[in-house]
Amino acid sequence: MSDDELRDRNVVITGASSGLGRGTAIRLAERGARVVIAARRGDVLKNVAAQIRAAGGEALAVPVDVSEADQVERLAAEAEERFGAIDVWVNNVGIGAIGLFWEIPPEDHARVVAVNLTGAINGTHVALRRFVARGRGTVVNLGSIDSETPLAYQASYAATKAAVLSLGRSLTQELRLVGADDVQVATILPFAVDTPWWDHAANHSGHEPRMAAMDDPWEVVDAIVDACADPRGERHVGAKSAGDALVHHLLPRAAERISAEVSQREVRRGARRPRTSGSIHAPSGRGTSVEGGIRERRAREDAGREDEGERTPTAGD
Repeated sequence: MSDDELRDRNVVITGASSGLGRGTAIRLAERGARVVIAARRGDVLKNVAAQIRAAGGEALAVPVDVSEADQVERLAAEAEERFGAIDVWVNNVGIGAIGLFWEIPPEDHARVVAVNLTGAINGTHVALRRFVARGRGTVVNLGSIDSETPLAYQASYAATKAAVLSLGRSLTQELRLVGADDVQVATILPFAVDTPWWDHAANHSGHEPRMAAMDDPWEVVDAIVDACADPRGERHVGAKSAGDALVHHLLPRAAERISAEVSQREVRRGARRPRTSGSIHAPSGRGTSVEGGIRERRAREDAGREDEGERTPTAGD
């Protein structure tokens, strides 16, 4: 993909104060796109915008809660007022609730649905109204490998990501039916990624959040950026995501059993911590980088257990 494909494009990115959204905004600006970055943390967004401008890019920061439709409409209006017609809309924002389903408060589950699914619907609705009327435009939605392979201890998150995948498939059908060939919806399907998402999530497991074989966030960022220029329906990021989906398609019961056992093992191996709703209901100053440092912490936890002579649990423990 050349820089020319994104130069002077106007791109809206939600969830841009940290993690994949922040990285995507930086990468797109490096390639000449004008970026409108949105999240709840307005002060952090200002820092991201300043970083982009210092590197010679153009950025507008708009504080938004994507679960509120009127705020998402305002986001689009401010983007158009500053840069003109929107070319690409990236629904990146996502939150989670970790723990056994029945031990997580209903209000935490409801918030996950409101942000991950309702937020994606709000953003997509605002974008597609404009794109269909103009005859062109791209929506990029962030799904997950959990969109296809369900994951224990993250039930409501996995449910919303399955819905995001289905939303993209349904919208692709509708756009084809009305002849909107130059309006496209892409869905990105990464494996577990090392971002601040894990520390922002509600966590009722009683342990520090972690997952095996996590991917580097910049690999996913590059896939999102590629989709902004070349949307191709559904895009698995990396061999683990593609392989997991294939195994689940061929051997769903075995894949789900293994996935559940890995999730349980990882939860139990995390250091003890109090239960918390994290920052899903109200933003916090914690975790503003692209990377989350979860892989490093996981390695320290595992090394500490080995130093103490503790046997590594098997999937059946």
